[in-house]
Amino acid sequence: MPQRMSPPRRIGTWGDLVSGRSTGWQASLLRGLLRLAEGPYTWAVTRRNERYDAGRARVERVAVPVISVGNLTTGGTGKTPLVAWLAGWLEDHGYRAVLISRGYKAAGGQPNDEARELRRARPDVPHIQQADRVAAARRAIAQYGAQVLLLDDAFQHRRLHRDLDIVLLDALQPFGHGHLLPRGLLREPLSGLVRAHIVGLSRADAVEAGTRGALQAEVGRLAPRSRWIELAHRPHQLVNAAGGTRPVESLAGRSIAAFCGIGNPAAFRLSLERLGYRVAAFQPFPDHCAFGPRELAALQRWLAREQRVEAVVCTGKDLVKLAVGQISSIPLWALTITIDVTQGRSELESALHRVLDSAAE
Repeated sequence: MPQRMSPPRRIGTWGDLVSGRSTGWQASLLRGLLRLAEGPYTWAVTRRNERYDAGRARVERVAVPVISVGNLTTGGTGKTPLVAWLAGWLEDHGYRAVLISRGYKAAGGQPNDEARELRRARPDVPHIQQADRVAAARRAIAQYGAQVLLLDDAFQHRRLHRDLDIVLLDALQPFGHGHLLPRGLLREPLSGLVRAHIVGLSRADAVEAGTRGALQAEVGRLAPRSRWIELAHRPHQLVNAAGGTRPVESLAGRSIAAFCGIGNPAAFRLSLERLGYRVAAFQPFPDHCAFGPRELAALQRWLAREQRVEAVVCTGKDLVKLAVGQISSIPLWALTITIDVTQGRSELESALHRVLDSAAE
């Protein structure tokens, strides 16, 4: 009797498709179509970078140092915790910093999820969200007396000169599955990494030493003048919409449901499992999901089938948009994250001091 073949995996999210997790002829066909669309995108990005590299596109300078945190891929590399860490470091060293970001998916002129999360982490640091980051930089100096500017998610924004370019690679998916948008996660070719002054491997503790070494060697080939640092994301505490907190250990060994609307949901789930949480159900949403009434209703229907869980856990970016204490009578908590520079901290701090000292001369 012939052996029964397993059916191909159905087409899931775009992330499943571009990573190859979705299989079968339909998934292969869609990947082929995305590969065709990748060509024009690659051409446009390459031409744009060539204009800046050749000096044909104008780069604007401002009167204070500019530090940029960005990445090569779409979302999910841990930029927000590093920006918060840098803001704290600058404050501790007596510098008045202002954060600047484009305000991706900010609705009606309101702060987006990342801005609200940064406000929670660094409430005393002004944050300007504006598509024209050159104008935002000048406004930060004139209105807030900024002594240093922190650009969030700005590696591809080349019109504003920066004195220090920090680029993050996610250890769990560092090179965007080897393709540019929309076939993969890369925003620009890997060759663009040569512009980086510092390359940081986020979630470095999630992979083995051999993998970290191989990634460092590849980055050394792509960006030989860059400095290498490694970062670990440390669970900090659980918070709720009312401002209440509890230790992250309080849910260890307990059955939970979890959801998130971030660029790398697998990394969030891994963090929960490493804390010893029993993840009975997990629901990813698109990055920067608005979590309006429709999404809340979907979550309520989903959790109505998961009444045995003791808590629902999301990320800080999700909680600031939901602002509810429970879903389907189940308490909602957000896992907050801090960053720890596990390798290369002295190199990072030396680079920061050089930039700031040069501006003071």
